[in-house]
Amino acid sequence: MKIQKAQKIALVFGATGLVGGHCLAQLLESPLYSTVKVFNRRKMDIDHPKIKEYLIDFDELEDYSDWIVGDDVFCCLGTTRKKAGSKAAFSKVDYTYVLELAKIAAKNKVNQFLLVSSMGADKDSMIFYSQVKGQIEEAIQNLAYWSVHIFRPALLLGNRSETRMGEGLAMAAFRVLNLVTDKIAPQYSAIRAEQVAAAMVRTAQRTDGGTFIYESDEIQKM
Repeated sequence: MKIQKAQKIALVFGATGLVGGHCLAQLLESPLYSTVKVFNRRKMDIDHPKIKEYLIDFDELEDYSDWIVGDDVFCCLGTTRKKAGSKAAFSKVDYTYVLELAKIAAKNKVNQFLLVSSMGADKDSMIFYSQVKGQIEEAIQNLAYWSVHIFRPALLLGNRSETRMGEGLAMAAFRVLNLVTDKIAPQYSAIRAEQVAAAMVRTAQRTDGGTFIYESDEIQKM
């Protein structure tokens, strides 16, 4: 794979989220991308010469297949069971939507798919969240991409647009625990969202194809 300056087209899903927002910002600043396509339900208040924004209905992704064309897909879609309201609604966002857009992009010959998953992702897990994450990881790996990059961050640190009290308390606790886990179990250390985004943008420039999975401590080392 040959990477030329200002020639690549990035496709970003989930740009209104914590990792997705940082990913978008870094892609807009990268000299390797001429265009950054953003797919959202609602319009973002961003004015940049490289950005192309598409408002879509994720329940009808096939209707927008002609737009899902480019080089690298940065998939930062994701919710929580609490926010979604049910297991079915959670699965719809984190599995159905992700798989559908991945199928469309693969059909349109997009080169790479970069997915934000989660620490502990395992299709055989007893934990529903981890089970769904593992299932979508497996499904993506079976599609016809030149390369697939899966990122499994631990608890994400950063400023969210919405307040999650329980998660806020957990983040505070993890900041303290990080003093210990950074040394004895770095794979469990909380990680800042911008670090994950930076790792995604950097990894998209690899010139070796295949499937790659990055645990949280590996992401931090990037």
